[in-house]
Amino acid sequence: MMISGAANSRAIRHGVLRRFYEYLAVYDARTEGLDRRAFPRSRAIPPPRILSEAELTSLIEACARISPSVPLRGRTMATLIGLLASSGLRSGEAVGLDRSDVDLTNGVLLVRKTKFRKDRLVPVHTTTQGALGCYARERDAAFPIPKDQAFFLSSRGNRLSATGLQNGFAEVRKLADFDGGKPLRPHDLRHRFAVTRLSLWHQQRADVQALLPLLATYLGHVSYSDTAYYLTGSAELLAIAAERAALDGGAA
Repeated sequence: MMISGAANSRAIRHGVLRRFYEYLAVYDARTEGLDRRAFPRSRAIPPPRILSEAELTSLIEACARISPSVPLRGRTMATLIGLLASSGLRSGEAVGLDRSDVDLTNGVLLVRKTKFRKDRLVPVHTTTQGALGCYARERDAAFPIPKDQAFFLSSRGNRLSATGLQNGFAEVRKLADFDGGKPLRPHDLRHRFAVTRLSLWHQQRADVQALLPLLATYLGHVSYSDTAYYLTGSAELLAIAAERAALDGGAA
């Protein structure tokens, strides 16, 4: 991480200089051009951090401390983090939800025009359904006259933006003391959902290969092969898979 970060910093500085040199060359033909490929940027994606149940609880509890004078901000972050972890939604999908997209009676979300420009229905667990209902009541008490139709609101009563989510998540992460170790991003909660589901299927001795297309549909992937990207092997998942393989081998 540190190496790729330093490489990207050099590439950014080189890019600034290169564009400045190009500007100077307009007025002075003797200006030497800089090679675009001298400092290539790293495209490496950091591996996800898969939170344990205790760590996830700690993260959600920290939300109450980000803005004590504006309780709804903490409730918004806590509900969003819980939703991302329990449903595997992309963070942009979550903040993009309108009130009409959240069926609090049946516990179903309508996710519109997502990454692949398709709509999908996402049923949620009853505990998630209950948490969304509690948040909606607190939100409506804080803002009886909504400024727009967003389900998740900022402290000003407008739709919570993607930047607002990122900033709030960074504050919560710091309060939960997660900044000292492996980086944690909102998108890691989507990875956690996929890994947790796969672990449960292994524990239930289900046909995981047959169920992967269902998980892909739930996550909003065009092909279930895309879902493999999220199935990062956590220590727990690898242990469960190894134990199941041993049991299946013994039964054979």
